[in-house]
Amino acid sequence: MSQTARKRAYQDGCAVAHALDIIGDRWAMPIMRELMLGPKRFTDLRAGLPGISANVLTQRLEELEANSILIRRRLPPPAASQIYELTDWGRESEILFQVLGRWACRSPTMEPGKPMSQVSVILSMRTMIDRSRIGAMDATIGFRFGEEEFRATLKDGDFQIDRGEAAGADTIISSDQNRLVAVLYGGARYADVPLTVEGDAALADRFATLFPLPPKAPDMVTPAPTAS
Repeated sequence: MSQTARKRAYQDGCAVAHALDIIGDRWAMPIMRELMLGPKRFTDLRAGLPGISANVLTQRLEELEANSILIRRRLPPPAASQIYELTDWGRESEILFQVLGRWACRSPTMEPGKPMSQVSVILSMRTMIDRSRIGAMDATIGFRFGEEEFRATLKDGDFQIDRGEAAGADTIISSDQNRLVAVLYGGARYADVPLTVEGDAALADRFATLFPLPPKAPDMVTPAPTAS
C-alpha cells in the first residue's frame, strides 16, 4: 500500500475502521459497484462514473488492486485491451451495497431524480426487491438499456437479475435506465416516462410494484425561526 494510503489509516483495530481504510476514499465504492456485474475497461468505468477524472480513477484502481479487491488483466487478441474485475472477495462486498443502499434510502436529505448508471439500477433492484410480494409469479423480464441487456427471473418467491439476453423474455422493457427508476421508485407509469414495453404488459405493471421504498427517517433539523 502507498505511503499516502498509510497516512489516511485510522490506526484502529476495529474491522469497520479497517474497511474504511481500504474502501472509504471517495469513488472507491462506486468503482466497485460498476464492476459488480463483471469486468470493465477503463473507458467503460469512466462512462459509468461521469464525475470522476482519469487521474482519480487510475489512483483508486491502483489502491483497490493493492488491497486485493480487484485485479487487472489483459484480454487476448483480437481485443487485446486491459480490463479490471473484482476478486472473489471483492464481489462479496455486494452485501455492503445492499445494507448501505436500504439504509441510505431512508435519509431525509436524499434527493430523488439524480442519474444512476445501468449497473447501479440493476443492483438497486437486487437490493430493494420485496420477495414477499412475488407470490406465485413465474416469469422472465428482459431489459434493454442502450446496447446493454439484462434478464430477470421471478420464480418460487425468489428474484434473480444479471446480464443476459433480453430476447425471449415474457416482457421486455427498453429505454434509458433512469426512466425505469422513475417507474420503480418514483410512482410514474410506463406510458408517462416513456418506456417501451413488449410482451406481457400486465406483468410489467405488476413488476413495478415489487420495489417499495422504506419509510424516511425523521428529519431532526430544527427549522430556523421565522421573522416576526
